[in-house]
Amino acid sequence: MAPSKFGLNGTKRKANGVAESSSKKAKKDVPAYKDSTQEEEYGIVDRQFYPPEMTNERCKQYNTNGIERPIDTLSNAQKETQSERDETQMKDAVVHWFKCDLRITDNKALHLASEKAKSRGVPLICLHIISPQDYKAHVTSAVRVDFVLRTLDVLREDLAQLDIPLYVETVAKRKAIPDRIFELCDKWGASHLYSNIEYEVDELRREALMTRTGVEKGVAVYAVPDTCVVAPGELSSGTGNQYSVYTPWFRAWVAYLHTHPHQLDLFDPPSKNPEDTRRLFKDLFECVIPEAPENKMLTEEERKRFRSMWPPGEHEARERLGKFLRERVHDYKDARNLPASNSTAVVSVHLSSGTLSARTAIAAARDANSTKKLDGGDKGIICWISEVAWRDFYKHVLAHWPYVCMNKPFKPEYTNIQWEYDNELFQKWCTGMTGYPFIDAAMRQLNHTGYMHNRARMAVASFLAKDLLIDWRMGERYFMERLIDGDFASNNGGWGFSASTGVDPQPYFRIFNPLLQGERFDSEGNYIRKWVKELEGVRGKAIHDPYGRKEAKAAEKAGYPRMCVDHKESRERCLKRYKEGLGRDTA
Repeated sequence: MAPSKFGLNGTKRKANGVAESSSKKAKKDVPAYKDSTQEEEYGIVDRQFYPPEMTNERCKQYNTNGIERPIDTLSNAQKETQSERDETQMKDAVVHWFKCDLRITDNKALHLASEKAKSRGVPLICLHIISPQDYKAHVTSAVRVDFVLRTLDVLREDLAQLDIPLYVETVAKRKAIPDRIFELCDKWGASHLYSNIEYEVDELRREALMTRTGVEKGVAVYAVPDTCVVAPGELSSGTGNQYSVYTPWFRAWVAYLHTHPHQLDLFDPPSKNPEDTRRLFKDLFECVIPEAPENKMLTEEERKRFRSMWPPGEHEARERLGKFLRERVHDYKDARNLPASNSTAVVSVHLSSGTLSARTAIAAARDANSTKKLDGGDKGIICWISEVAWRDFYKHVLAHWPYVCMNKPFKPEYTNIQWEYDNELFQKWCTGMTGYPFIDAAMRQLNHTGYMHNRARMAVASFLAKDLLIDWRMGERYFMERLIDGDFASNNGGWGFSASTGVDPQPYFRIFNPLLQGERFDSEGNYIRKWVKELEGVRGKAIHDPYGRKEAKAAEKAGYPRMCVDHKESRERCLKRYKEGLGRDTA
């Protein structure tokens, strides 16, 4: 598992902003966004799916409850249709729609769907929709798509043992997904549709629409909270406000689970289907998992490489979690920030795809401890639970401040910072050729494996935003294009932390020194030598700065570049630029 501020990292770009002109009146307290074409020119936003950036004034309206949040849109739809949905007569089947919950163990919506089907003796049918447009709009990485498709194969086999079919279909246009699902429900005679809630803007609005449309079509739609251990909306401060700082939020999260211990009870797998299910739905059992859409195909070399590194499915997830809790969790607090050590669980890919539930992870850690208290006992376990909780925290932030899903920073006042769009420097960062060995090692790990240790994620993100002053959203997008463990909320939160634009009390003048990051967290240079092959022969501490520590000839001969920027000069430039963007005195 990847620790600290990036939580269980990744990104899943989901923007749904509203096209508006900038407000001049916002200048005094919150600088208005300066119109530009850079969002499009540098691929930050795909205008095929999303409108221009919303104004800071509209962000403020979300903050003052002037605009309904998408999570409230769904909640209102559920409340207003509750009686009609509960009175829906059972027909021939119940459907569970798999999204980011690709498991049969401890899956709330799947369990509820199974219980509903069992109560009337009808079959449970499972469904997964592949959407090439969603992949494009959300910039989902090809390696993640491949992992999901391979996981669907495992899931299909597990369900088949229970005589439950898994039907997988590709729907070309993302807006057509709701109608197609209702068409399938009608074809199968299904009167009830279950799924687990996703908290991004597009998904919440879609679930609200489907909840209301289902009533009209005679299908009871139930979207239930299961992605988080504690659902968004359950925690609030003493003044009734949502938490925007992790530490007090985590205290409230722990206290809530201590007073509601049943929240960590795991849901049973689905029951076996009736005996005649295979006869009634023979064609569904013959469904083949399709290949990746053309826009998300891996090369043959990539396919072999990634598949050797990332076995799919919930069995692998539970095995990986169990091994970590048996062998490494006790040293986690001390070793979690060292990329060269094998000290983390590396289950982020399973949490983001849903082959492992966060509830299962927390419950397993609690059961491995000497106490049932989540903040007591073994220090390594306490620390790991705290890091898993970051995943919940960022989804709570996403649900309450939905404009972070619309290409806006959590702190709208940071919108007016003048970023650089130097493609040459950006490419050096992307390819691991900045001349800063720790930064380059991290980027090469990402490009080769689809994964990066979280300490390294923090360092490279800070370097892009603060040393290079490149728009942090370009880095956020690049991460998502490469990561196998893509999760929008956690990655957006991590980039917000690193660029000082997110939910964090730390100020903009926190700037990581890229050399010191390597010296502190890779003191012997083992991580650097593994990924920066040009420097594997450099001796001792010179590995961190070969040109500045008498190893220039070796580095130059191997083709390793000099530092692309001077950190001290970059730091001063960064401070000046942030102050200017925030309208503060730069004298």
